[in-house]
Amino acid sequence: MLIKGDCVGRNSYEIEDVYTGCRGGCCRLSYSCSACDVNSGKDRNYYAVEPEITTPEYKTDAARAIDAYERLMERYMDLAESNLQQAGADYQVVVSRLDSLDSRLEEVSSRLARIEKKLGVEPDANGTAKLKAVK
Repeated sequence: MLIKGDCVGRNSYEIEDVYTGCRGGCCRLSYSCSACDVNSGKDRNYYAVEPEITTPEYKTDAARAIDAYERLMERYMDLAESNLQQAGADYQVVVSRLDSLDSRLEEVSSRLARIEKKLGVEPDANGTAKLKAVK
């Protein structure tokens, strides 16, 4: 049995062996008690106990660097996605403004065509207008 302060002079492997032995003994004890008979007679209930022992994952420097790079790339992808969404919204505003300008230009063009018709102006092959000679 180890007493406080008794570890002086012992190497860490002996202490780890004691710890591992205690942990293994506890696991065996919990496994052997996994099917305990709590009732006598015909009605027997068995309870299964499954020990779950987890140890923290050991990561190397390379694994930590890879994790950091993955987090950085996820942040970059989120930033790129938000910028693309903002650009798409800006393009929608520009497109709607161009559509309104196009409709206004069509109105002006039709009004100009009526005015040219009233004044007797005929377009030539280049699309420019020439005045008819007035007699």
